[in-house]
Amino acid sequence: MDERRTVRVSKYLAKHLRHQPERIGVTLDAQGWVEVEVLLAAAAAHGFVVSREELEQVVEGNDKRRYVIEDGRIRASQGHSVRVDLDLPVAEPPAVLFHGTVSRSVGVIKAEGLRPMSRHHVHLSPDRDTATRVGARRGVPVVLVVDAAGMYAAGHGFRCSANGVWLVDHVPPGYLRFPR
Repeated sequence: MDERRTVRVSKYLAKHLRHQPERIGVTLDAQGWVEVEVLLAAAAAHGFVVSREELEQVVEGNDKRRYVIEDGRIRASQGHSVRVDLDLPVAEPPAVLFHGTVSRSVGVIKAEGLRPMSRHHVHLSPDRDTATRVGARRGVPVVLVVDAAGMYAAGHGFRCSANGVWLVDHVPPGYLRFPR
């Protein structure tokens, strides 16, 4: 499968597994899962034919591991705007995590901290390079350092998604270090 097709299929999955499953008549279960065959049939019925092989290539070949196939079902690893409970256990995070953003957001973040915005959780990266790539999607990246150990000690619950992205409800400004 060529790169353009791979990106197209991945974006289609993101739209319908994270944000608008109802648009193609798919219902996610409480944890965000849908049967693979149901998803493929719904996509085809709405004019986007994807083979099982293409779907598996996108899932297995995605460097960010955005999707998981398990027991004949598929779901997005995180990033949902629709209500799902990924059923991830609370876990102790590394001492430091990172968040990529852009300079135009820094003022609000300094005042309010990191909020989930249209998603259910704030997404944090385990390394600076990943956070830099995330921030670069919307402009010149700014990487914030999160005192995850301090937050965890204060009772904030962290969860780690299947692809290594750390999720938390909110990061108060006092736990953030900003670049100079």
